[in-house]
Amino acid sequence: MPKGHSLRLTAAAAAELGRQASVAGTPGMMHLDLVDGSCERWVIRIRPGHLAGVPVARADGITLFAPGDQSERLSGLLLDYRGDLSGGGFLVRAGRELRVCACGAAFGPVSEPSAKQGPTTK
Repeated sequence: MPKGHSLRLTAAAAAELGRQASVAGTPGMMHLDLVDGSCERWVIRIRPGHLAGVPVARADGITLFAPGDQSERLSGLLLDYRGDLSGGGFLVRAGRELRVCACGAAFGPVSEPSAKQGPTTK
């Protein structure tokens, strides 16, 4: 994992990733990639196993892999997990240079218009 180019995981996210990896039969390994979002530029998609790429986060016995060309976009993000009786989901938290949608699952750079706004015209 290159220093400074990593995603951080909360204890709750690491525990849920570990649980999902074990259920899927790939203990200790999960994969994420960025797909186009509807409310912001990107949404994180999480799947079991080491499908391709480089490790971007390690915590509590789980290694999270991502495509190498997406690892810089993940820098400065914190992946959290919140669950309750009606379900749960992963939430993204970001620093100043990134904007997170109110849904908590999508993010994009502050320098680009949000997907809701569309491109700006002058």
